[in-house]
Amino acid sequence: MNTAFSFILVLGLLIFVHELGHFLFAKLFGVRVLKFSLGFGPRVAGKVIGETEYVISAFPLGGFVKMFGENPDEEDLKTEDKERSFAHKPVWQRFGIVLAGPLFNLIFAVFLFFMVFAILGLPTSMDTTRIGKVNTESPAALAGLLKDDVIIQINGKQTKSWLDVLKGVKGSNGEHVIMVVDRDGEQVTVDVVPKIDGVKDVFGEEVEKRFMIGITKAEDLEYKKISLLDSFINACKQTWMYIYLTVMGFVKIFQRVIPASDIGGPILIAQLAGEQMKAGWLHLVYFMGLLSVNLGILNLLPVPVLDGGHLVFLSLEGIRKKPMNERAQIIAQQVGIGLLGTLMIFVFYNDIVRLFH
Repeated sequence: MNTAFSFILVLGLLIFVHELGHFLFAKLFGVRVLKFSLGFGPRVAGKVIGETEYVISAFPLGGFVKMFGENPDEEDLKTEDKERSFAHKPVWQRFGIVLAGPLFNLIFAVFLFFMVFAILGLPTSMDTTRIGKVNTESPAALAGLLKDDVIIQINGKQTKSWLDVLKGVKGSNGEHVIMVVDRDGEQVTVDVVPKIDGVKDVFGEEVEKRFMIGITKAEDLEYKKISLLDSFINACKQTWMYIYLTVMGFVKIFQRVIPASDIGGPILIAQLAGEQMKAGWLHLVYFMGLLSVNLGILNLLPVPVLDGGHLVFLSLEGIRKKPMNERAQIIAQQVGIGLLGTLMIFVFYNDIVRLFH
């Protein structure tokens, strides 16, 4: 139940923000919006307000804004109708309407991080020697080190920071390391034999090899109060970092650095959303910010059907001073639907395989 609620909350909010971008810019440029739908498929609930029907549909894996005159071949429109038609708006306005969806997702991420920093402050990792994780079957696990142990000595030398721990292990040359840890107020001595292992970056690429014992520092955070301006600046920095990681993630997938089996779909999102909610609302907000950036960047990919594909068509129209050939657009759309459908089947397959492992 917790997982389902988290999934609906996260995905529903992000889809709403995305479609709101399209909707508001359509209204800004005087385009008549016929329908604003959260979800696809059969209509669950809805209401007509003014000239727009607002609908919640059965399948919450997307949404759409249906605008009047999206078909460019409607030549028999009256002059007053053309003024409210999407297809008869200047290219730059149509470009703005399409771009607004992904842009609102990126702006929403900035907003989420701004609220966290403005209310709680800027999170800073405390320099601690407390162990946050012990890898299974690692030298640390075999030696008896446990999560939450605080390392106070390595080979007789006091450890005041995690850097002291790293230096003590790295400089061991694979020989026995005698550690003294504080475990629930008692001092415990542990004999660990480090082994050479690969240090990996966030994308799983090996960046160096060194002696390690298989432990990770605990993420103890403290929050430093900062001004609203600094909150906004740091929110932009946090969002930019997520944009960079998302773009590089796509690059690494194409380079086959990140295995295709790691790509997840709705089921994985639901599982992660549930886990983040259990960890606390702050974790859920950060997850939502990351997912919002992912959704924004994904929709900017130059694939027909996605916003990025439409932006390519509009850019070509702006350069050529005339729309692309209708048949070419239809073929491109069909290819895009095929690619997107194949990807959806693949990620659902990955999700189902994960459930049984």
